[in-house]
Amino acid sequence: MIIATTETIAGKKVKETLGVVKGSIIKARWFGRDIAAQLKNIIGGEIKSYTDLLNQARDEALERMIKQAKQKKADAIVNVRFATSDVMQGSAEILVYGTAVKLK
Repeated sequence: MIIATTETIAGKKVKETLGVVKGSIIKARWFGRDIAAQLKNIIGGEIKSYTDLLNQARDEALERMIKQAKQKKADAIVNVRFATSDVMQGSAEILVYGTAVKLK
């Protein structure tokens, strides 16, 4: 499966547009991470546990989008975008979406 943030894929032609595909996940923070984050707010630096949490969430959302595209028998997903939004205090939704296509 080819995944691209561009409208086209170099050297490939789109034969058919299959429609929008998406994947999302809502992740909640853990109390232990919040303690470490508060400390980092005071002394500065990356909050590694949150970085790891969001990276895992993005990967899972991406896998869910790819699964949808495979169900449509897509060869690629173009125009892929990620979005993040707060759902409630302490949790965030990671959404990834794009257009599933068949290639020539």
